[in-house]
Amino acid sequence: MLAFGAGEPPMNALGTAMAISVQPYFAKDLGVDLLTIAAAFGLVRLIDMPVDPILAIFMDRTKTRLGRYRAWMLAGTPILLASVWMLFMAQKGIGLGYLIVWLLVYALGTSIVGLARSAWSANLVTRYDQRSQFYGYLGFIGVAGALIVLETPTIAGWIPHRIHLPNNVQLMGWVVLLMTPLGLGLNALLVPERINPDAATNRYALRDYWDICKKPDVLRLFVSNFALALGPGWMGNLYVFFFTAARGFTEKDANTLLSVYILAGVIAAPVIGWIGGRFGKHTTMIASTIFYSVGLCVVPFLPQGNFLLAIPVMVWTGFMANGFGLMNQAMMADVGDEVRLEQGKERMGLLFAFTSLSSKLASAGAVMISYPLLKVVGYVPTLAEHNTPAALTGLTAIFIIGPIFWVILGGVCFIGWRLDAVRHAEIRLELEARDAAMLAQSASGGGVA
Repeated sequence: MLAFGAGEPPMNALGTAMAISVQPYFAKDLGVDLLTIAAAFGLVRLIDMPVDPILAIFMDRTKTRLGRYRAWMLAGTPILLASVWMLFMAQKGIGLGYLIVWLLVYALGTSIVGLARSAWSANLVTRYDQRSQFYGYLGFIGVAGALIVLETPTIAGWIPHRIHLPNNVQLMGWVVLLMTPLGLGLNALLVPERINPDAATNRYALRDYWDICKKPDVLRLFVSNFALALGPGWMGNLYVFFFTAARGFTEKDANTLLSVYILAGVIAAPVIGWIGGRFGKHTTMIASTIFYSVGLCVVPFLPQGNFLLAIPVMVWTGFMANGFGLMNQAMMADVGDEVRLEQGKERMGLLFAFTSLSSKLASAGAVMISYPLLKVVGYVPTLAEHNTPAALTGLTAIFIIGPIFWVILGGVCFIGWRLDAVRHAEIRLELEARDAAMLAQSASGGGVA
C-alpha cells in the first residue's frame, strides 16, 4: 500500500498546481486573456473526450512481461513530464495555439498514467470495507504532494534572488518534474500486479461496452464525479482571485489557508475511508456533500483578512471535500467487480475511463464556466483588489454559489444506491468461486474457456 501510494504525491502536486496556480499565472503574469484560457481548455476537452475510453480498451487487453497497467503507466510518464515542462515554464507571448497543443499533450499523459494507476489499484484490494480504507490511505499519502506545491512561496524564499522563478509556478514545475519519476518509479518497482484469471477471455465486443455505458450505476458515478470534481475545481480556479481581492488576504496567507484546507485531508482521508467501510460509501458521500456546502456558506461572512477565524472553516470544508474522490473511486471499483461477474471479462480500465473523462470535463468546465462569468461581472485579474465593488461582489457570488450547486448535485446522485456491503460480498463470493474453477481447469490442462 505504501509503495503504491508513492505515486500519489506527484500526481496530487500536479493536479493542485494546475487547478490553483497555473491558470491564474497564465492570466495575471503572462497576460493571457481569460476567454482565451477558457477556449483553450474547452477545445482540448472536446478533442480529448474519446481518448480515455479508447486507451482503456487497449489497457484492459494488454499483456506484457511488465504486466498490464504497469507498462502503460511507465509509457505515459515521459509524455506527462514533457507537458509539465512546456506549461509550467511558459513565457510571455504564448497564445491559443500554444495552450491547445501542450494541454493536449498534458491530457494524454494524465490519461495514460491516471487510468493505469486507477485500474491497477482496483485489483489490489477487493473487500468492500478494505477498499474504502485503501483509497483513504492513498488520499492520506497523496496530501504530501499538494502541500509541497502550496508551500512553494516559502521554499522560494530560500532560493537566491538571482534565480528568477515568476509567481512560484516554475518552482512548482521543477518540484513535479523531480517527484514524478521517483514516485512512479517506486510504484512500478515494488508493487505486484495481479491479473485476474478471466483476463485471458478479454476480447473486444461492442455490445459489452454499450452495456457498460448505459449501466445505471456507471451513469450515476459519471455524473456525480463530474459534479464533485467541478465544485471544488471551480473553487480552486477562483481561489487566488477571491481570497486576495475579495477577502483581503495576502497571497502568502491565502496559500497558507489553502495548505490548512489540504492538511485537513491528512486526517480526513483515512477517517472517511473507515466511515465509508463501516456505514456505507454512498451514505458517507451524501453526508460529506451536505456538510461541505454548509461550511462554504460561512466563508463570505468571515471578517476581511482575519486569518485565525478562517482556519476552522478551511479545516471543515477541506475535511469534507477529501471524501469525494476517494469514495467515488472505491464505488467504481465495486461496480467493476459487478461488471466482471456479469460479463466474465475485466473491464476495470474502461470503467475508470468514465471517471477520468468526467474529471477532465469537470476541470475544463470549471474554467469554461467560471472565467467567462468573471468577465460578465466585470472582474479584471490584473486589477486585483482595485476592481469595482460590484465586480468584487460578483466574484464572491460566483465563488460561493457555483461549488455549492455542483456538490449538492453530486450528493443527490447517490440517493437510492443499491451496491452496498451485502451485495458486494455476494459478488465477491461468486467471482472467487469462478476464478478458482478457472485456475483449476487451467492447471489440469483444460485451458481457459
